[in-house]
Amino acid sequence: MPSILVADDNADGREVLRDLLEAWGFQVLEARDGREALLSASRDHPDAILLDLQMPRLDGFAVLQHLREDRRLSATPTVAVTAFAQDGGRDKALRAGFDAYVTKPVDFRSLRGELQRLLAANIKIKSRTTAC
Repeated sequence: MPSILVADDNADGREVLRDLLEAWGFQVLEARDGREALLSASRDHPDAILLDLQMPRLDGFAVLQHLREDRRLSATPTVAVTAFAQDGGRDKALRAGFDAYVTKPVDFRSLRGELQRLLAANIKIKSRTTAC
């Protein structure tokens, strides 16, 4: 069962995403802030990470930078999630290295499509690596 790390300081937001992702068949890991997200990612190696951009202790951009610097986690698909959609916010997140960008309230169909796309791409990468 693929695992998704949901990192968000809002407990209600984590609960909604957890319930939805579990209904889709994912194992869900949770983090309340950026430091917890890094610890969980290092320990649990999730298949994908949903990162709120506005979190205490480390924001989503700082977490992403740490993930990309860790060779064990650098290829983990990571989705920026934010309630503060601004002009250029999507472009800024994608330029920073996020693989996808979704706004809150989350459009569940869009999120599911992004996760399917990212996980399928990740599986292809893994199978190519295994075949070499």
